[in-house]
Amino acid sequence: MDDIEFSALLCSRLCHDLISPVGAIANGLEILGDEDDEVMRVEVMKLLGQSAEVTSAKLKFFRLSFGAGGGFGEKVPLSEAENAIRGLYGSGNINLSWQSNVGGMDKDALKLMLNMVLVAGETLIRGGKLLIEINEQSPVTDVTVTIHGDKVIFQDAIRLAILGEAPVENIEAKSAPAFLAAHVARKLDSKIEYLQHNEQSFSLHMAYQER
Repeated sequence: MDDIEFSALLCSRLCHDLISPVGAIANGLEILGDEDDEVMRVEVMKLLGQSAEVTSAKLKFFRLSFGAGGGFGEKVPLSEAENAIRGLYGSGNINLSWQSNVGGMDKDALKLMLNMVLVAGETLIRGGKLLIEINEQSPVTDVTVTIHGDKVIFQDAIRLAILGEAPVENIEAKSAPAFLAAHVARKLDSKIEYLQHNEQSFSLHMAYQER
């Protein structure tokens, strides 16, 4: 798979995740144009505000997890990543815990961490707990993403992709973030590890050294 083909997969994934909240905004605006009832208009405005917040949160997250990290220096403040993650999961049924003693990460490491979070979070079908731990003991930085949930589904295709074990021809838009994470891990001379605790919990872990 060349870079253009993979970029197309990421674009497809991005469009898939944004079509729902953007579509809700378009529908809401259409309703406002035809609706005269003031109570109904207030309710539609609330839904428009919620959809706009969801769209903005997703765009901020995807900018860091898929983009080139423009606007930042060599290191991206971890507060930017934390805010992006909290924005992505803040209105849902996932309870997020963030533990870090790191002030910033280089763009590749940050991209890797965010895609690990995205892949892990999507396995929580009915919600649950998402714990992100980032610890630095120079020169090594450890990143662990742990999930707990009543119903956890980690599809084999995505699990193999994030571990770098999936055939390239099997990568699709849904597994593109996992494939990206595995690629960036190799770039950092690292590897993502999968640790299953039980049927309702697992961790993704990686460690890398600053260059």
